Amino acid sequence: MGLETCRVLVARGAKVYLAARSEEKASAAMDDICKSTGKKDIHFLKIDLADLASVRKAAEEYMSKELELHVLINNAGVLYSPGIGPQTTQGYDIQFGVHVLGHYFFTKLLMPTLLRTAEGEVSGAPCLVRVVSVSSDAHELTAPSQGIVWESLQKGDAAIPTRKKLVGHRLYGQSKLGVVLISSELARRYGDQGVVAISLHPGGVDSELLRNLHPIIAWIVKKTRIYPVTLGVTTSLYAATSEAALEMNGEYLTAWGRRQVPSKHAYNLEMAEKVWTWCEEQATGF
Repeated sequence: MGLETCRVLVARGAKVYLAARSEEKASAAMDDICKSTGKKDIHFLKIDLADLASVRKAAEEYMSKELELHVLINNAGVLYSPGIGPQTTQGYDIQFGVHVLGHYFFTKLLMPTLLRTAEGEVSGAPCLVRVVSVSSDAHELTAPSQGIVWESLQKGDAAIPTRKKLVGHRLYGQSKLGVVLISSELARRYGDQGVVAISLHPGGVDSELLRNLHPIIAWIVKKTRIYPVTLGVTTSLYAATSEAALEMNGEYLTAWGRRQVPSKHAYNLEMAEKVWTWCEEQATGF
């Protein structure tokens, strides 16, 4: 998903930063993009969203190189099912840690740059900027019935009993609900300052996200609801580049670039504020 999204943006003349953990894999991806597009305006930004210290370092590196940021696409995804999966460096559930906390912190650190861009402080031309967050229909289909199970968000071993009860697909759905909630809260907090925040379900996409599924489950998924990545990136690109999407602050889109009403929990303002506050507290000190 990230690779193909970057490929289209570079092909259309955008200056793109590809953020990834592995410089080796990122270099191979960027070489592929340059060869296929004939353009070279793509740059590597090292980040591990499962480590808050790495997230800060990545944001600082970006801000040392660029004064503006027009579009931030929070796209990284991990899926562990049926097991509970590993923990982040700071001891959180890997799925919530990457999808919600890591993306929240990266976005928050880059917010001064986004707001500066929106105000036109550097360019002299105020404009709307965008934060696009890739969620999933799992935020409704597999999230816990109560939405967020707060006990599962504790650090380290204290949360393991709760995570085991939820198992991997519930933890995944919970994390994707967190993505929608953070996006809607971002829209409420910064919408009047020129930030357009949109979350989305990209559709069933044949991506590396399936690598941690049981082989039989992965086979069934691929046979029943999977589309090529080139089609899967259309909703992200629509949210990130279309004029129409500038009027969709706080909204949720589904495949292929259609407005959709998210789950009932996604409209829970109290839950959204609580997830935001939780992220803020966990990121303190980093």
